[in-house]
Amino acid sequence: MTISADIIDIRRDRRPWLRRLADASEPYLYSAPSLILIIAVMLVPLTLGVSYAFRDIQLLNPFSGGFIGLDHFRELAGDAAFYGALRNTLWWTGASVVLQFVFGLILALLLDKPFPGRAIAQALVFLPWAVPSFLAGLNWAWLFNPVIGPIPHWLFALGLMQAPGNILSDPNFAMWGPIVANVWWGIPFFAITLLAALQAIPRDLYEAASIDGAGWFQRFRSITLPFLAPTIAITVLLRTVWISNFADLIVVMTNGGPADRTQIVASYIFTTAFKRLDFGYASAIALVLLALLLAYSMLIILLRQTLLNKD
Repeated sequence: MTISADIIDIRRDRRPWLRRLADASEPYLYSAPSLILIIAVMLVPLTLGVSYAFRDIQLLNPFSGGFIGLDHFRELAGDAAFYGALRNTLWWTGASVVLQFVFGLILALLLDKPFPGRAIAQALVFLPWAVPSFLAGLNWAWLFNPVIGPIPHWLFALGLMQAPGNILSDPNFAMWGPIVANVWWGIPFFAITLLAALQAIPRDLYEAASIDGAGWFQRFRSITLPFLAPTIAITVLLRTVWISNFADLIVVMTNGGPADRTQIVASYIFTTAFKRLDFGYASAIALVLLALLLAYSMLIILLRQTLLNKD
């Protein structure tokens, strides 16, 4: 019976080979436009950028462009400015992500409770995320300016400053300016995503826990956090990668100064490429940053998978 069925299938599939080829390639033809767009927009620039890291690309040098191998990476290994930017990146990214997450979680918990005008409050919470980052940087730079901004005078009135000065020009506190602006700009991302995850938690669980005598902290620890854990892992991973590559506020507010105290790796790449016009060295820095972020992402994904398998 099996042989007869195979013979019948072979006899049925006597279509012309062009027809069979067209039927087999039909799924690929449907996905071809998106694949071509991805290749043109992402893979081609990425490949060129990686190749620049191994070539001497200097726009002001007409004789540049040759292959130099690992010379850029050897120079990068002894670049003190790069290590300073890497330390600043860790501080900038860690403080921004932690503060954004904490305030975003608090805001999401508040918005999860029903109250009059909650829909309007949710729309207002999302408003900072809709502001262009360049404009947000300018606004916060003006707010920290003691001539036209109120923040230095408020800090002086609270006794936190000896005189109303611009903290963006103070090497000891300059990084706090972009961090505060970044926290204000990024809180809506955590608030909206965590609020959506909170609203997906069954309310019956909270009611059952309340009947059993569980307090608000016990309900938060035993119900809210476990349900939010997958969302927290993904949002923290995404924000960490985005903020590490996010140099808009740094460039607009401090331009890496004073004395490179706010220079992060992303802004160092911008300075090297578009001010020093050394695209080869900038590409080498970008490639190192890409490798570090890929290693971090893989570590977070493996840690999350390990926790899920343990559960």
